[in-house]
Amino acid sequence: MPQEKNIPVVPLKRFLKHSLEILQNPLPFHLENFRKLGDTFRLQIGLNTSVLFSRDADLMEYVLQKNQKNYRKSKIQTKDLAKYIGKGLLTAEGDLWRTQRRLIQPAFHKKQLQNLLGAIKEAVQLEYAKLQPDAVTDGLPVFNDLAFQTVVKSLFSSEVNQKDIERLQYITEAAQRMVVKELRQPYLGWWFVASRQIKKHTDLTAEARTILKTIVNERRNSGNRANDLLDMLLDAKYDDGSAMAEAQLIDEILILFTAGHETTANALTFTCQLLAKHPEWQHKIFEEIRSVQKETDDIMTQLANSKICQAVIEESMRLYPPAYFIDRESIEEDAFNGMHFKPNTNLLFSVYEMHRHPNLWSTPETFLPERFKDGSRKFSSQYFPFGAGPRKCIGNNFAMFEMIIALQELVKTYKIHPHFETIEIVPLITLRPKNAMLRFEKR
Repeated sequence: MPQEKNIPVVPLKRFLKHSLEILQNPLPFHLENFRKLGDTFRLQIGLNTSVLFSRDADLMEYVLQKNQKNYRKSKIQTKDLAKYIGKGLLTAEGDLWRTQRRLIQPAFHKKQLQNLLGAIKEAVQLEYAKLQPDAVTDGLPVFNDLAFQTVVKSLFSSEVNQKDIERLQYITEAAQRMVVKELRQPYLGWWFVASRQIKKHTDLTAEARTILKTIVNERRNSGNRANDLLDMLLDAKYDDGSAMAEAQLIDEILILFTAGHETTANALTFTCQLLAKHPEWQHKIFEEIRSVQKETDDIMTQLANSKICQAVIEESMRLYPPAYFIDRESIEEDAFNGMHFKPNTNLLFSVYEMHRHPNLWSTPETFLPERFKDGSRKFSSQYFPFGAGPRKCIGNNFAMFEMIIALQELVKTYKIHPHFETIEIVPLITLRPKNAMLRFEKR
């Protein structure tokens, strides 16, 4: 093993001194440490417990791609989140994850997603029909409802009643709020158990599972096909020809709800805030829409030719990545660039800081969609909005298609005006916008 590089340490005393600030927003604390100590430091969070924080893009590429077999997800996802949404693609590890990934991957190929584009567009248009022109509106609830309805339409077509949809949305969001409480206030773990808060939320999850089982069984018994994601999941077969067990299917659907709507809602809200502050890019998207829709009625072709809209979204996710940190744990002893990692070392990569690193980006704090005029491929070693390596988000194409459609449908009908001074953030499980007050003016 190479000689260990001296990794700077933030002592427990400093962590405890700033614990209340960290509870509210840990990003300023981490940024100060990065500026003082360099791109990787060790944060002591207990007498014998520490976390390695890093904004080193080379190290992240090594952990997620080049030596990914030696790193697993931490208990934040495999245990804390899994108790509410089960063991599916997001939270599973090892053989279960590999088996499920092989099984589900074909459902998210671009050719399969093409069947869903009409449903996505319809869901988006229905949500925008609820907008009140010229009223000052918080953008996050608008895009949260839009993203949830899009997932519902893509999964179940139109077979789910509104009452069940609202209940599923409530349960999904309540579970995420509970996970944040547990992670930010681990010292109250005993109280969460004693006050039965955890029991209350696991009971809610059981209710969601019952709703989903009913929907799945109705589809199976009907014999009807909708060519939606549910049909694709029901059709999927393992190598031995068997289908997914019902419990595993429900786990995967719960994870699609959880991972498939909040991150997209956050990204769309941040993007609209940036567009509100930079109306010249609204005009560019509007002109692009007119051009691509004049050429063809095919939605997939329109999406492929929407380079300006995609560049705006890419730059928005650079500045405000919804998945703003990525966690891993080493399995065996390892070393990289002189740094030595013992088994079970916890690593937390700050995607937020990596995307704003002054050595990786020119004028990193400035909104410049032209960076991505030729796509994001040239930044693949420093740009990670959907993660990287074998565990890169399986729904990245779905999310990008949905966001382009959502932005185009909005911009071709409305001009977006800001009713906020600065873009505020709330770092929870995902990076969320706060007070995203917007006004939509009819064109």
